[in-house]
Amino acid sequence: MMKKGMEIEERGYFMERKEWYLEYQIHENRPGLLGEIASLLGMLRINILTINGVEHQRRGMLIVSQDDEAIERLKFILETMDIITLLKIRVPKLRDRLAVRHGRYIERDEEEKKTFRFVREELGILVDFMAELFKKDGHRLIGIRGMPRVGKTESVVAASVCANRKWSFLSSTMLKQTMRSQLADDEMREDNIYIIDGIVSTIRGSEKHQMLVSEMMRLPATKVIEHPDIFVRTTEYTIDDFDYIIELRSDENQVISYEAVEQNYSSF
Repeated sequence: MMKKGMEIEERGYFMERKEWYLEYQIHENRPGLLGEIASLLGMLRINILTINGVEHQRRGMLIVSQDDEAIERLKFILETMDIITLLKIRVPKLRDRLAVRHGRYIERDEEEKKTFRFVREELGILVDFMAELFKKDGHRLIGIRGMPRVGKTESVVAASVCANRKWSFLSSTMLKQTMRSQLADDEMREDNIYIIDGIVSTIRGSEKHQMLVSEMMRLPATKVIEHPDIFVRTTEYTIDDFDYIIELRSDENQVISYEAVEQNYSSF
């Protein structure tokens, strides 16, 4: 006959493992600090999945536990330590996972929470960010702001490959100016990624092309629209309809000017 304690332990073994994000500020980075925290986690039967420095004197971890009470005990103990300050212990968000993976948080607009900013040297993080968005269930409307030749389209294509998603250009200038007026049957799929250049479609697009764009916008699939501010001028959509807005610059000081961009496109 199984003892009660053994029965509880056996039940606990089959409990669902739950991931958490842990982040703390280090006040004195003395030798052995990480080992002490790792030992504490081990005593609480909490496993470390990933660990990295995420900001100046901050350390982030993805941890996993089968017992929420162990997380509460961990929180209580860490809050009593003078050498660190517990900053976050929560179910991990996408930004948390990327911070641990790349060692830094992606920049997010303080007022417009759905706007994320990148510079060209961060293309690897941007691709990773978009790939995670593409992997999620459901359809999303994503806008990308940026000047020509900064890497917008290339990043979308690379993210589609990382997410194992097929992509289709409705309009683009990646290789040559593309304006589709129809799609093949195998391209009309809800799990495809549809890429639209907002300036090409609104300034140069024919009536048939614009009809196709309107049709695909109604399809419950993920759409990525470059130059979304131009796109919304002549369509029924607004910036509020976008789930995410990404801004990509060659450097932090670059100004995204649509006046210059529109003049270049109009001259094609």
